[in-house]
Amino acid sequence: MPTLRWRHAIRTSGVVRGPHPFPQAVPAEIAAGTALQLADASRALWAATLSLMTAFMHTPAPAHRHLLARRISRNFVTLSGQECFDTACRGRFDRPARRWEATALKFAPGREEAPSGVRGLLRLLF
Repeated sequence: MPTLRWRHAIRTSGVVRGPHPFPQAVPAEIAAGTALQLADASRALWAATLSLMTAFMHTPAPAHRHLLARRISRNFVTLSGQECFDTACRGRFDRPARRWEATALKFAPGREEAPSGVRGLLRLLF
């Protein structure tokens, strides 16, 4: 099973390839030399995702929260496809990816929130 190449440029036989918007399959001879780098990059992405979640909690602006939640969701999707994590761990990344995507939709620009509570009821009546 081929491993995935990270977004960073990889030097192979004197040619620099990358960066790519999505991970791509890498030949086996390259994969052996970059497995450790991929694992390090995946751990760094995990740490960056935790930082983004902290930023999300400290940001009151809905538009910024929408963008942060979308990025967090995409990071979890990327992490769920990395072979440096065991199968059980990769499976656990799927649930937060879906949850953060739902959160991003909640803060999407132009989305009207449904009225809630007593004030929402009064707005509907008057």
